[in-house]
Amino acid sequence: MYSIPVGHCETLIPLGGGSIAQPRRTFQPNRSDRVNINRDIRAREVRVIDPEGNQLGVVPIEEALTAAAGFGLDLVEVSPSAAPPVCKIMDYGRYKYEQTKKKQEAKKKQSTFQVKEIKVRPKTGDHDLMTKIGHIRKFLGRKDKVKVTVVFRGREITLSDRGRQLLQQIATDLEEIAIVEQYPKFEGRTMMMVLSPK
Repeated sequence: MYSIPVGHCETLIPLGGGSIAQPRRTFQPNRSDRVNINRDIRAREVRVIDPEGNQLGVVPIEEALTAAAGFGLDLVEVSPSAAPPVCKIMDYGRYKYEQTKKKQEAKKKQSTFQVKEIKVRPKTGDHDLMTKIGHIRKFLGRKDKVKVTVVFRGREITLSDRGRQLLQQIATDLEEIAIVEQYPKFEGRTMMMVLSPK
């Protein structure tokens, strides 16, 4: 039987009448985005860039740290994979803040949309079709793309012209807010068209 004491970082496992303490595994954060600064830089020599962007050349790490201290700033490893690693003398707090802002701006610029699907049949009535068009309007209003599919069952496959007319009617009814990204085409027993918002 296992017992985990509350507030402790060990797990007790019974072993032949007694129990032994084992350290609990701790979570290791992802280190890929970690930046080495000052004494965390492990290289013996580094290529140093001063705060104005001028190259100071390849120097021993101690000399680079002394130069950074002379400016009253941090020595930040900006290119650890280079040989030797490239370090810049800068205000690390400000650098971190600017990186965060850049990530946020990039996220804002990414346009996210979904592809919604509306299915109709060749014999869909006018009232039902208007309801489906209403749904398509709503999706387009949310900046989503809409895949309109006409499903043919059994002998309905002979009504392919009717399916094409339905898709054309939908495209015409929505032309003020949508553009046809993919024109009607057959895929097996279905005909589909993709609309995207203007």
